[in-house]
Amino acid sequence: MSEILSKKEIEQFIHNGFVRIDNAFSQDVANAILDILWNDLPFERSNPSTWTEPVIRLGMYTQQPFVDSLNTEKLYSAFNQLIGKDKWIPCRSVGTFPVRFPSAQKPNDTGKHVDVSFPGNVPNNYFEWRVNVKSKGRALLMLALYSDVSENDGPTVIYEGSHIDIVKLLSQEGDSGLSFMEIAGKLDELPTRKEVYATGKAGTVYLCHPFLVHSAQPHRGLTPKFMAQPPLLLRGELTISDSDIGYTPVEKAIRLGIEEQ
Repeated sequence: MSEILSKKEIEQFIHNGFVRIDNAFSQDVANAILDILWNDLPFERSNPSTWTEPVIRLGMYTQQPFVDSLNTEKLYSAFNQLIGKDKWIPCRSVGTFPVRFPSAQKPNDTGKHVDVSFPGNVPNNYFEWRVNVKSKGRALLMLALYSDVSENDGPTVIYEGSHIDIVKLLSQEGDSGLSFMEIAGKLDELPTRKEVYATGKAGTVYLCHPFLVHSAQPHRGLTPKFMAQPPLLLRGELTISDSDIGYTPVEKAIRLGIEEQ
C-alpha cells in the first residue's frame, strides 16, 4: 500500500493537530448514505419549510455504505502512517450524525470540547467519560463530510494546535485523566488558537489528533450539513516514553506537548 501522506502533511498533523484527506471516499458512497439518513429524518428533503430544528441527531449506522466510507485504501494508508500498522481497529460503524439545518435559532451544542474515550464511574453518562494522556482507547478523531460543506454551512471549528494544550493538562493527571466536563471547564483558560473551518466536498475526511479542541457552529447556508465524527479505536496502547523503535506521529504530538512544559 503506497503512502498517502507527505512528510509535510505528517509534520502538520504533529504540530497543528489535523490533516485533511480529499476524496477519501466516493460521491456515490456519500449519496447512498444521504438517502438512508434522509429517510430517518423527520423533515421533507425537498421542502425547506419543514426544516424546523437547527440540529437533529441520528444514531449509529452500520449499513454497508457507512462502513465502506471509512474503510478505503486511502484512509488505511493514512491510518498506518499516523498510528502505525496493526495498531488500530477498522471502523464497523459510523458515530452519531448531528445533521445541521439552516436556522436563525442557535443550536445548543456549540461549545468547545475534546472528545473523550473511556467510561468513568457512570458509564452511561457521556459527560463523565474520560480521556488520559495516552489517549486510552482512541487513536484519532475523524470529521467525515457526507455533504459538501462551505464556510456558511456550519462547518466544525478546529482550534489549530490545541491538542498540545490538552497534552499539558492531561500530563498532570495520570492514568485516570480528566472527564469531559473537567476538560470543558478548563478550555477558556487555554491560549487563543487559530480557528480553521472543516470545509470540503462530500468524501472529505479530516484526521484529527484525539486531543484536538473543536466546536460546532450555527448553519447560515442553504443546504443541510451531514457530517459524522467517529473515533478510530486503538488496538492496544500508545507508547509515549521509553520506546525502542521510535514514535508514530500521534505519539510524537503527545511527546511534543510534554516536552514543552
